[in-house]
Amino acid sequence: MKPSTEKRLFQYALTSKKTILIGLLCLAIAVALELTGPFIAKRLIDEHILGIEANWIQVEEDNDRHVVPYQGELYKREDRLKSGDETGEVATILQVGKSYYFIPSDVPTSGKKSVEQGTITISTSDDTVTAEATKMSRGELYGFFKPETQAITWLLVLYVGLLMIAAVFQYGQTYLLQISSNQIIKRMRNDIFAHIQRVPIDYFINRPAGKIVARVTNDTEAIRELYVKVLATFVTSAIYMTGIYIALFLLDPKLASLCLLLIPIMFIWMKLYKTYAGKYNQVIRSTISDLNGNINEAIQGMPIIQAFRRQKQVTEEFERMNEKHYTYQKKLLKLNSLTSFNLVNVLRNLAFVAFIWYFGGASLGVGSIVTAGVLYAFVDYLNRLFQPVIDVVNQLAQLEQARVAATRVFELMDHDGEVVQSAPIERYKGNIAFKDVSFAYEAEDYVLKNINFRANSGETVAFVGHTGSGKSSIMNLLFRFYDPQKGSITIDGMETRQLSRQQVRSHMGIVLQDPFLFTGTLLSNVTMGDPAISREKAIEALKAVGADTFIEKLPHQYDEPVKEKGSTLSAGERQLISFARALAYDPAILILDEATANIDTETERMIQNALQVLKKGRTTLVIAHRLSTIQQADQILVLDHGRIVEQGDHETLLQHNGIYQQMYQMQQGRLEQAIIS
Repeated sequence: MKPSTEKRLFQYALTSKKTILIGLLCLAIAVALELTGPFIAKRLIDEHILGIEANWIQVEEDNDRHVVPYQGELYKREDRLKSGDETGEVATILQVGKSYYFIPSDVPTSGKKSVEQGTITISTSDDTVTAEATKMSRGELYGFFKPETQAITWLLVLYVGLLMIAAVFQYGQTYLLQISSNQIIKRMRNDIFAHIQRVPIDYFINRPAGKIVARVTNDTEAIRELYVKVLATFVTSAIYMTGIYIALFLLDPKLASLCLLLIPIMFIWMKLYKTYAGKYNQVIRSTISDLNGNINEAIQGMPIIQAFRRQKQVTEEFERMNEKHYTYQKKLLKLNSLTSFNLVNVLRNLAFVAFIWYFGGASLGVGSIVTAGVLYAFVDYLNRLFQPVIDVVNQLAQLEQARVAATRVFELMDHDGEVVQSAPIERYKGNIAFKDVSFAYEAEDYVLKNINFRANSGETVAFVGHTGSGKSSIMNLLFRFYDPQKGSITIDGMETRQLSRQQVRSHMGIVLQDPFLFTGTLLSNVTMGDPAISREKAIEALKAVGADTFIEKLPHQYDEPVKEKGSTLSAGERQLISFARALAYDPAILILDEATANIDTETERMIQNALQVLKKGRTTLVIAHRLSTIQQADQILVLDHGRIVEQGDHETLLQHNGIYQQMYQMQQGRLEQAIIS
């Protein structure tokens, strides 16, 4: 049983675990430093800004900065007294409205307060106290604030300093997590591309190229966003929320417990979102692949589309897929609109209602024990608590896109591949044998039936037959693009199944009917990046097949740029380059798959000369369209509906009065007709 998508994504994350762990450590430190802010603010408010609203004790000596002179007496705040201080009468400073009052007696500092004609009344849950009170001027009040200015300054400096340090760690975690995310995706793309090259050829035949490209590019890009944004957001939010909950419990355990209800709500919310968004994203990602495949096919076939005036039908097909994509995007948008910021706002408002009810109804009445600093800190933390929730919610859509994209990528990677085994083997002598070979692309629908033949070293063996007779299938088996269901194929007595596909092909070369040229230069299309083929060897191969006759007329000669598929070159020129490619690799076995089928008669002479150079000293298997090109072959095998029905050289087969003779006469008749006309 294969691991889940989430587990496999986690396993990829572990490939950069050291960088991620250091980044997360930086993140934890940054969060811890940032979350000290409300506690510093609480201390600053309660102890230093509002701290003067307290009992003040007369002292005899002005022995430190906390002593305040007032109306000829010295006073020190009760919580600033030291052992050894000589004390006298107790006084109290209280705030009523916007004014402060000095009371030359010990009265409660909490409760409901009112002042009338120099008398203050304080009502607590137990009693009501009245006392004489003197309103303080701004200058007198400042005298009592002055001892706290140094502490306030230091706390502000500390707060700013912690924020600066937190910013450094925040930068570190952002950089490290981004680096690790890109490393993970680079590794994943390398793995996908490497796996694609191990996947059997039938995988590509049954799927449009655009769909495969979408998985390597679009889907991995969605996964990159998972590691770059989603992972960082979820981890950051988890650490922030953990820190905030710790701070809330330190401030008020009861209200913090109520805030814990947010966690199961988020969990249920995410599960529901995953259920619906997963379905929508699956369709969206699949439709994007279909769109890519459709666009790729339309661009490649644009000359045919325009020539047969199929623009309307192709456009309608594209619009149907695009409409489907739009419909599901709209469904996903509705889901996001319903469950994103709006729902967070509802939860935030409910939390503030609970907060107001709790503090307003239970704590802020007569005899309140809740300080302004605690209130400020709690409101601050409650605000901060919902920011990571918003961040998580905003990333849910991206999370589901990435999860669905990852599922599609892992489906490709789970397709059975083969181990690449490129250990060198001895060069072939070139003796090929097919023994009772039968092969079917699909189930029991055999396209080759009991094929038997031998090709000895240095011989040229040609295969002829009508379309669908099985000629190309024989070459596909020899090249091990496929393996036969029945029979065996041997090269120099070794069964090809006993070798890896790479080893089987290591001493083979192939020239196709429509040669494929890669973007690069003429030389790079000959060397194919193989360091064993030098520039001189590649040029020698091009000259040997006669390609120098047109190459040396080009502006950059052998370094002439080649555009996609060699579109700026003629069919004959492309074919000569493919011959040179095969010659440069010096294969022991050469396969020519209708290599002259698309060549005009004049170019064919040049191609035939190149073929003579190419075939020298090699076992050559030729799929022939023009019988005139294979008259010198050592063997000619005539196929019909997957069976070899005739076998021999050109002269022998003409005497049989069979299929070969009919094909030859038909081609000769067309040739004579062409000459007459």
